[in-house]
Amino acid sequence: MNFASDNIVGASGPVLEALVRANDRALPAYGGDEITARVERTFAQVFERDCAVFLVATGTAANALALASAVPPWGRALCHREAHVAEDECGAPEFYTHGGKLVGLPGAGAKISAASVSEYVANLPKNVKQMPAKALSISQATECGLVYDIEEIAALGEVCRAHELAFHLDGARFANAMASLGCTPAEMTWKQGVDIVSFGGTKNGCLMAEAIVVFDGRLAESLAYRRKRAGQLISKGRLIAAQFDGYFADGHWIANARHANHMAKLLADGLADVEGVRLAWLAQANEVFPILPRSVDRALQAAGILYHPWSDLSLPEGQRVGPDEVLVRLVTSFATREEEVQDVLRTARSAALRHAAE
Repeated sequence: MNFASDNIVGASGPVLEALVRANDRALPAYGGDEITARVERTFAQVFERDCAVFLVATGTAANALALASAVPPWGRALCHREAHVAEDECGAPEFYTHGGKLVGLPGAGAKISAASVSEYVANLPKNVKQMPAKALSISQATECGLVYDIEEIAALGEVCRAHELAFHLDGARFANAMASLGCTPAEMTWKQGVDIVSFGGTKNGCLMAEAIVVFDGRLAESLAYRRKRAGQLISKGRLIAAQFDGYFADGHWIANARHANHMAKLLADGLADVEGVRLAWLAQANEVFPILPRSVDRALQAAGILYHPWSDLSLPEGQRVGPDEVLVRLVTSFATREEEVQDVLRTARSAALRHAAE
């Protein structure tokens, strides 16, 4: 059983069916096809406004190119210190900004507060020796599985406007966060001041399909060229677009996210009831972060259950991982079955009971 990530499963049925249909005939290359045009219109409908859409194959490309459109080589992009853009993209944002700097801010649960952003920018020296802040990037959901609520995003949007920062949202798990909030894409983004979104499909049913969705036309100007220079203008671009065609059809993307979130809630609730197990953060999307006794951790691994250890840097104040404990991450997906969740819970309960009896 593999709970290592939501990108370890394949594509969902509707996405594969859309791919097969797109593969059945010759169409213009480099995004000049009717499927890409239709998907771009669909994005505008999903977000309830005109927007520029640039399809790419990876989330790293989406994030790096999005930030490059907003941050000059002499600028800073603010993010959480454990954000994916800072920790897991091998310097791609700095590379594609040609020298721009990522600055990591602290925050429990990998969330950044509006107050911390405002304080940081206000205290930056205003002279040519110091790189100015040019953008803010938040992860939705965060690296600790938490979801920024609408009010938090709005507050960050106000700070960005006050300090003339471009506001980027890394939405690798966009659908999971939106399903958790019960809001619309518009309510989670541009209505709260977000300028540009890395919109993820790969973790929620696509094979490899991401999109840079731009609401600020000034940021869109250079992206067509940046995408080409980065090798992300795919000649058979219709095969990326087709994935989104199947993804959006009949609300499939929301159904996938709701299922993944539901499986995570079942897993989180069940683990929280196991003796000696506690949750580091609430399971607000499709990731669960239990602090396990090492005996339970060993039993789960021995049963062939795959997951990752996790950083405790963003634990709430006063919370810590003990010497005989380990903090881990388990991720559910659109393909996770309830029987798999129950297998994890049975193994954890049995291990906890054995440990208590010793």
